[in-house]
Amino acid sequence: MVSDIVKRLLRARGIAEEDFAAFLNPMLSDIGEVEKLPGVSEAAEVILSAVAAGREIVVFGDYDCDGISATAIMVKTLAALDAKVSAFLPERFEEGYGMSENSIKRLISEYPGTELVITVDNGINAIEQIAYLKTIGIDVVVTDHHLPTRDASGEDSVMLLPDAAAIVCPKVEADAAGRFLALCGAGVAFFLAKKIMTEAKLRQMYSGPNIGGPLLVLAGMATVTDTMPLLGVNRILVAEALKHFKVWAPIGLKELYTRAVRIASERLTSRDFGFLLGPRINAAGRVANGGESLELILSDDREIARELARIVDLRNHERRGIEQKMSEEALSKVIEGASAQVIDLPDGHQGVSGIVAARVLGKLQKVPVFVIAGGHGSARAPDGFNVRDALEACSQVLVRYGGHAAAGGFSIQEGKIDEFRRLMCEYCATVRSVESASVEEKGPDVWLSLSDVTLSLAEELLLLEPFGEANEEPVFGIKGVTLSSVKPLGSDGRHLMLSLQNSKLKGIFWNRGDLVEPLRRASAEKHDVLFCLNVSDFGERHVELRVVSIKQEGSL
Repeated sequence: MVSDIVKRLLRARGIAEEDFAAFLNPMLSDIGEVEKLPGVSEAAEVILSAVAAGREIVVFGDYDCDGISATAIMVKTLAALDAKVSAFLPERFEEGYGMSENSIKRLISEYPGTELVITVDNGINAIEQIAYLKTIGIDVVVTDHHLPTRDASGEDSVMLLPDAAAIVCPKVEADAAGRFLALCGAGVAFFLAKKIMTEAKLRQMYSGPNIGGPLLVLAGMATVTDTMPLLGVNRILVAEALKHFKVWAPIGLKELYTRAVRIASERLTSRDFGFLLGPRINAAGRVANGGESLELILSDDREIARELARIVDLRNHERRGIEQKMSEEALSKVIEGASAQVIDLPDGHQGVSGIVAARVLGKLQKVPVFVIAGGHGSARAPDGFNVRDALEACSQVLVRYGGHAAAGGFSIQEGKIDEFRRLMCEYCATVRSVESASVEEKGPDVWLSLSDVTLSLAEELLLLEPFGEANEEPVFGIKGVTLSSVKPLGSDGRHLMLSLQNSKLKGIFWNRGDLVEPLRRASAEKHDVLFCLNVSDFGERHVELRVVSIKQEGSL
């Protein structure tokens, strides 16, 4: 039986009552036939023919969580078929994202016998590089989820596609129902792997155990980390990955989770992917080489995996320190009233610029943010703004660029930062974006009384998981409460813990330790509090608030 509160939340998400059951119980069987993903059958045929012929195959990935997960999915699949397969990740700082001239040179040097390259999470815009590989006798299968380049803007524009042996990219050709349109790179790789294994069994090329479980976990983790909308096929992938993580996950991910988690809960949530595992997998590629994370995921030896998990976790601590310093500097350079924030951090770390841009956007919320470090930049934008279109409009001062609507990356010509800032601000001033309202402006999904906040409600909300893009975690509010037991949390006092109305109801306000003293001084005053509900397994199982806003009574 679904409570009235959960019914209200479902309706607010545009879900009809007859669809409640399907939304609350996502099942793999609801995905449908993988063959409906355009290009997947052709790609599987090319790859299986190469495996059968004993050709040398290189999987060309990327250094972020999506690219690393996609690489691992394809390598694990081909290794199960005893294929001659190797993995290749570009160097973030020397080569940049995707297929570049330098990365292709290194690939040929390190793997001189390569006969087939399979791109994952990249390749759809590598037109020149793939043409070159073809001239030297190397076939390419492209699997990607990024937008392809067009020859012009407007309705009459034409996609410019690489001359590949096969292309699997939902942004190039979607299935009739559009079910696969929002897949991440690892999601595309997962469905190709599924088709490969199905065909391999039919051709008697494989008779071993089902390997789909670990691959699905990787696709689910990458879907959350790459901020894909968690509806439809993506919701099913992530829900199944979370549900079966403790059994299906690769050994390396299990070891990383054990090291990262504060208290192991009975059931993982999307926050475990988005805030624990994903950032750690990303960290190695941000401050060092994504190969450490890839090796961790591919490892079948528990002791080796445990040591690699320790190293990857250390990379994450290193990343946090760099991020904190860069974020402080970036915020100090914000120009009030600008239509876009273009922030140059000459001494910044390229691998962390995306996180810093996201942090600045989180503070400003209204305008796109472009953070540049060492000539390479990352962009993050509010809802309704298209980063890739903006970069294309300023492409005359860029060396390379790419991305999605909400995020992107670019390299800028030497000495052109001021001109880029001028061009971008002019562009943003003329483009009407749909401004995303802050939490305070939107208000909560539901106002509650203290008596409504129960463990049973928090547990019922787990049915709405996985939360993320397009299925945001519900925000609740309580009006007119006093705050007690306000104290700093964490070794550096970075966070804040409090109780509501002298009750046992405790809340944590992450990254707002700066409010401890002001809230203590105002403890006798009444406040309106916005929060998300979590189930905590620390000690006796109980409900815990994750505070998102505290304002004086009547301000929300």
